[in-house]
Amino acid sequence: MGNQENKNPYTGEKSKITKIELKERIEAKLVTRGVYDPSEATEEQLYVATVHAIKDIMLEYRSSFRKRVRAVDGKRICYLCMEFLVGRSLKNVSMNLGIYSNLCEILTEFGSTFEKVYACEVDPGLGNGGLGRLAACFMDSLAAQDYAANGYSLLYENGLFKQKIIDGEQVELPDSWLSSGGTWLVPRPEKSVTVRFGGRIEEKWENGELKFVNYDYDEVKAVPYDLLIPGTVTDAVNNICLWRARQAYSPMMHYTSQSSYLRDLSNSNNAEIITQQLYPNDNYDEGKLLRLTQQYFLVSASLQSIISDYFAEHGSLKGFEDKISLHINDTHPALCIPELMRILMDVYSYSWDDAWAIVVKTVSYTNHTVLPEALECWRVDLFSMKLPRIFMIVNEINRRFTADLWNLYPGDWDRISRMAIVAYNQVRMANLSVVGSHTVNGVSQLHSDILKKTIFKDFYKMTPWKFTNVTNGVVHRRWLNYANPGLCKLLDELIGTAYREDASELIKLEAFKDDASVLKRIEDIKHYNKETFAYYVYQKTGKRLDPTSIFDVQIKRMHEYKRQLLNVLKIISLYNEILENPNADIPPQTFIFGCKAAPGYAMAKKLIKLIWFLSEELERNPLTRDRLKVVFMEEYNVSLAEVLIPSADISEQISLAGKEASGTGCMKLMMNGALTMGTLDGANVEILAATGRENIYIFGLNTPEVEELWRNGYVSRDYYHRSDKLKRVVDRFNKPIGGQDFSHISDYLINGGYGVADPFMCLADFDSYCYAYGKAIKDYGDRAMWSRMSLMNTATSGVFASDNSISKYANDIWHADPIYKAKK
Repeated sequence: MGNQENKNPYTGEKSKITKIELKERIEAKLVTRGVYDPSEATEEQLYVATVHAIKDIMLEYRSSFRKRVRAVDGKRICYLCMEFLVGRSLKNVSMNLGIYSNLCEILTEFGSTFEKVYACEVDPGLGNGGLGRLAACFMDSLAAQDYAANGYSLLYENGLFKQKIIDGEQVELPDSWLSSGGTWLVPRPEKSVTVRFGGRIEEKWENGELKFVNYDYDEVKAVPYDLLIPGTVTDAVNNICLWRARQAYSPMMHYTSQSSYLRDLSNSNNAEIITQQLYPNDNYDEGKLLRLTQQYFLVSASLQSIISDYFAEHGSLKGFEDKISLHINDTHPALCIPELMRILMDVYSYSWDDAWAIVVKTVSYTNHTVLPEALECWRVDLFSMKLPRIFMIVNEINRRFTADLWNLYPGDWDRISRMAIVAYNQVRMANLSVVGSHTVNGVSQLHSDILKKTIFKDFYKMTPWKFTNVTNGVVHRRWLNYANPGLCKLLDELIGTAYREDASELIKLEAFKDDASVLKRIEDIKHYNKETFAYYVYQKTGKRLDPTSIFDVQIKRMHEYKRQLLNVLKIISLYNEILENPNADIPPQTFIFGCKAAPGYAMAKKLIKLIWFLSEELERNPLTRDRLKVVFMEEYNVSLAEVLIPSADISEQISLAGKEASGTGCMKLMMNGALTMGTLDGANVEILAATGRENIYIFGLNTPEVEELWRNGYVSRDYYHRSDKLKRVVDRFNKPIGGQDFSHISDYLINGGYGVADPFMCLADFDSYCYAYGKAIKDYGDRAMWSRMSLMNTATSGVFASDNSISKYANDIWHADPIYKAKK
């Protein structure tokens, strides 16, 4: 980098980029685009030139890092996930590289500002929710801690959708982000591979070996694009390899007539459909086939690349299982198990037993849900048609596994059928993931315990050593250091800057919990952050928020089990109280929702409509206009979260106990000093243990109580008749809200409509929730006490840094060392 060398070759501490060098690099990139005077460049031109200059810096660091990896033959972690919700990169990358301050000064000298240039960047549509955000956090932490790791996913041309709310209805618009948002990508066409689908399989004997030959298949070209992920202290730069589907052969090569050209053009379009859309609608067979195609495309392309690189470096596949760790994040990449078997047996002539030994030593699996609808299963007819060779291998895995089960549990057909990979005309991806992995983990202690007692109970009894827990985490650098500069300035003054890399240092803040001047500064910082978010909302929507009001925030995917409806019941209860007693002592409160509903999820869309029209009604009523405000933030994404989370006073984590695997939004909010209002579910249990009961608001049924209530027969109507407050709230749905009929909500809660009444027990937890919320509102009136509680949440949040999660994965599951510690 220039003529500088790494300051410490052993640790890989990176050389620093000076302001002069950075400025020269950006100017050079502008010149290549025909801009000779930076002061005449548009913001878009400055953005593109800056990104390309920073990419060059990262590529140089990556080259240096890879030399260190090769020198010690370090273990590589390959993290497969269908989504990576990375958010915008310019601020995060420049902060990680240590060039942010210089970059701000340079852009000002060019006649612009960092914020104006940053505004040119769009949020990449590479992910949707917690799964993708977790994966992005992990890639950040892997690089920061000097691990050799690559993520693998697909380069979706369109994200899930752009959310627009029109008269309360969610409208899904195309999220065509790639046309303007691909600047950070590094295309690697020379590393392209081909993936085969369909056709027929014939068995042939050649030289005494049985071969499986695929005929009449469709072939798709997988072109990789690297998204570079830099570390902080060292020169580590890893990447997320994003595969884009293209037709294997150019249509023009086969052009013999107009009809053949059109046929080939159609084939090209069919191939490119594979990576056109994140999570295509799978309510019909074509959508199911497309999702299955996406998943196999991801794992086949990734494994071909991983194996090819390993073979090129080592000359054989010897030691592959010791130097490569394949991690499947949820069941979407589970096909890597049979695909690795296929490559080892069909391409490299391994025996079944030898190939299987490599697979189970290499693959590990993280489960993210206990919800039945989220445990992927594929119909046998669709699976065998699309992936005939893979189906043969899965069937053989299943045959051998069930034979072992028969020896262990002779005659226990029920157990064997529950554990089978192929049964009842379905291929069960969760079972395949468990059978083909050496380790299976949940993502919070409660979730991991539930897995062992419920969906994986039989597997746990058979192989208890396979199961462990790694609680989720978030990148504190992005979500605290970069998102909340005011709080970090205070932290720097009070406890030094070591926490910026080591989140465990945050606990030192506890020493200031009784310092009145510190508590006042925490209160002032929160108020400033609320003013910042209020201005953001005004710019986006024209709505005015009161920054002196309590900001009550619920930001998560719209789903019944996450119980946004319970939050609405609470708001309506407060509304009723004001209507009945306009002089009631109810301080100003702002309820902020951010979420998307899946396009085919009718109930979730109804709840969004309810929130929107409740907001309208409260705004129209002069009694509530300045006391209760509901804000639905459409198109919730990473960029919005970075402004909202530092402003939150209350963090709503109110899922029914036993349903939320972990959650990571709760951790980001906690780090930024929001107080959790939560059930004993997911990571809330561990937040309670970390911060203490005096710094959190816990309410509602716990998991055993929920299970017992279901066994005894849950009747929501009993709770309705038992509580006058609840009865008035539910009855409110039988009157128009915002001029709209929501009587179906009361029917859903009391009668069940076409299903179980109140399936996620909103009514059972209502009174407890309102009591806890009322206590929080009362406590908020004592600002010094509230600030002390806020301080304690930040001080104890270090355990939820994703650096800790990655260390546990590396030590207990992947058995990998940071490269600076590795020995050849």
